[in-house]
Amino acid sequence: MYKGKVVSDWGMFERMGGVDNPKARVAVRGAINRFLREPMTAPFRAASQAFASTGSSEAARSAMVQAFGTSADFPSSVIEVLDTYHQTTFFDTGYESVFGMKDMRNSNRNSFDILDVESGLTFAKVPEGMKAKLFKMSGEKTSVSMDMYGAGLGWSRRLFDDKEYWTIEDNAIEFRNQAYYSKAQDFYDLIDAVATTYDLAWQAIATAIPNTNENYVPIRDINTINKACEEILIATKNLGYATTPSSEFVILAPIQLIGRIRKALAMVQQPFAGSTTQLNYNVRPVYTMMLAESDEYYVILPKNKIVGANRQDLTIMSDFDIEAYTDIAVGWQRYGGAIGDIKQIRRCSTA
Repeated sequence: MYKGKVVSDWGMFERMGGVDNPKARVAVRGAINRFLREPMTAPFRAASQAFASTGSSEAARSAMVQAFGTSADFPSSVIEVLDTYHQTTFFDTGYESVFGMKDMRNSNRNSFDILDVESGLTFAKVPEGMKAKLFKMSGEKTSVSMDMYGAGLGWSRRLFDDKEYWTIEDNAIEFRNQAYYSKAQDFYDLIDAVATTYDLAWQAIATAIPNTNENYVPIRDINTINKACEEILIATKNLGYATTPSSEFVILAPIQLIGRIRKALAMVQQPFAGSTTQLNYNVRPVYTMMLAESDEYYVILPKNKIVGANRQDLTIMSDFDIEAYTDIAVGWQRYGGAIGDIKQIRRCSTA
């Protein structure tokens, strides 16, 4: 009998009477919902964070294996789990390093507030199943809604009749990937929508170094990063963020700039043992494939008034459409996000 990626044993499903038994259908739905929520569990989150910090899929897989070996939520055999489920080893959750994420899954609230908003961006409510749109906000207070985002996932009952369980599971895997991709993209779109007012030019070099010198580009990049941190600190110093010159900044960059960012951050004042780095501030790189441009990156003072919230994890609900002879499964997740103070962000040029 087929050992599934989502349902571990379809033989048990058949012994329960298959799709004609409501209890068997409920059991399959439960297995799929557990599968949909796995990216938010410790091993998958560890893999996501490892990829975001390094841009390496190998680092992500290594972090996942280590988390599987130490997490009580998963079977002890790491290889068995990976081979059974064939999961994607990481999902892009790098935006969580930028947004202060609130866990509101056990609340009865449909929104959260951000106080003292001068200018910012948030999600706008759109028809169910459609992509989130963005709108500008201003004023002393704004309420950020946590709206439902969903899409349908339908299986012809013939797939159950013909026992094509692999097709059912492949559809579920693609659905999960698309759902988490869509959520991440909504948050990254908020960052990409920051006005050009907060663009920062590629900073020049004070000393006479020819542009053919191997350190010419890294020095200009590090000057740009230092300038971005300086501007953010000055712009936010009286806003109650408790920022200091040692505050942590996030460099949110596309994967195309991984090598370039690494080289810049490794620059030292003088090339000898014990040299201090040329970087003046505390920064942490986060890499993603979901930014609009591949030749720009962001320096961000994270959290504070850059806020997101999770209200409902990705969950499917199902029913049978007798006219279409289709088992309809509709997945829903509920979240919200806003950038309440754009002064926390600089978009940096690389040319």
